[in-house]
Amino acid sequence: MSDSPTLDEFMRHLQASLEEAQSIEDNLERDERTLQLEIAIQESLIFINRYKELVSHGIDPLILVSSDPDVESPPPATKVQALSLGNSVCKSCGANLDSDLDFCPACGDIQKES
Repeated sequence: MSDSPTLDEFMRHLQASLEEAQSIEDNLERDERTLQLEIAIQESLIFINRYKELVSHGIDPLILVSSDPDVESPPPATKVQALSLGNSVCKSCGANLDSDLDFCPACGDIQKES
């Protein structure tokens, strides 16, 4: 087992630091630190979702590959897209689906696994 901290431990550290930042007396300094921590938390969530998405497609996210110069790479995902990666959408109404439900919470349509 590795002695390195896990991603979950890092996220807990960021959350604790966010709580501690509220005690900073200077408003500007407190706001800047809070923003830094909130951005770090968002980036961590994006990484987690992207990692899970790649693994679900059978891709090892930790293997670096060289790009093929003849193949145009797709544009990077926006933050909103990256945060929603791994979430399924309803085929009927397009709402985000919970992975533990067999139906759409928005329209009630039964979702079949393909």
